[in-house]
Amino acid sequence: MVIPAQPIGKSQVSCRHHASCSRHILSIISSPTKPISIFVFGPSCLTMEGFIISEMAKRVRDILSMFVLAIFSKVIGTKLYSRRSAPAEPESEANVCLSWRLAVEANNMPGWSTVPLHCLSHVETYMMGGQYEQDVNYIVEQIESYVSQVVLKGDGCDGCDAWILDIDDTCISNLFYYKDKNYGCDPFDPGDFVAWVMKGECPAIPAILGLFTKLVEGGFKVFLLTGRDQQTLAPATIANLHNQGFIGYHRVIFRNQSFKGKSAVAFKSEVRKQLVEEGYRIWGNVGDQWTDLQGECLGNRTFKIPNPMYCVP
Repeated sequence: MVIPAQPIGKSQVSCRHHASCSRHILSIISSPTKPISIFVFGPSCLTMEGFIISEMAKRVRDILSMFVLAIFSKVIGTKLYSRRSAPAEPESEANVCLSWRLAVEANNMPGWSTVPLHCLSHVETYMMGGQYEQDVNYIVEQIESYVSQVVLKGDGCDGCDAWILDIDDTCISNLFYYKDKNYGCDPFDPGDFVAWVMKGECPAIPAILGLFTKLVEGGFKVFLLTGRDQQTLAPATIANLHNQGFIGYHRVIFRNQSFKGKSAVAFKSEVRKQLVEEGYRIWGNVGDQWTDLQGECLGNRTFKIPNPMYCVP
């Protein structure tokens, strides 16, 4: 109930004094039937009029403040303290394809067959726009940093300190072939790929060629290990490697008839196992496929070169 702001006369205030506790009971008559009783402590009613008015005004202010705060909280409070975040914007196609490529490189999608068609532009931009080259260069920097810390056994005198490098899209690139295949969106065609290899036009990947040269000059025996067929593709492959500057390797190892029908992991594991049995110490293993880096006798370190265009199961 709001009390009008008007002077309170003596006729409106009556006092009853209780000597036992020195308390005055003041009744302010707001209507003939509904008095409001206010209990105050003090020696005299006449000296309490100003106090009463002040207390009533303060109470009204408190009530109004609480009312305004309640309204303010309802209007704004939920926005200020809400834990719900704003609705997420729809994911862009580029972000989706970036996530896809990350899943591929992290081997979270083993055995994938083709690049999703909606990611063609993303893969093209990655491979041709400079990021792929930058990623390869960075990885090679990490490899070279590791190589600089390797101490050859017997200063390399026994000739058994080895490195293994894959060939396709590790040493030499099939990028121009896959460009005509929509950067991996088209299904793999074995006949077309053999025809491409026979041309011997795969360019060297510059950073890997530099790494290869440093390994050879550093006294390591470098083995080039490939899933290409020995009977049909060996001459064209060796000529291609030589033309691109890969000279000085210890051995190129192809897939021969004894490995016909075996998986890439089984084939390359067996080859590495044979090298270890021959006494070679495999310090490092570099490849663009996870199947280059899985299985037995992997070596001290493995290094993955990015390749979002195809997957060798």
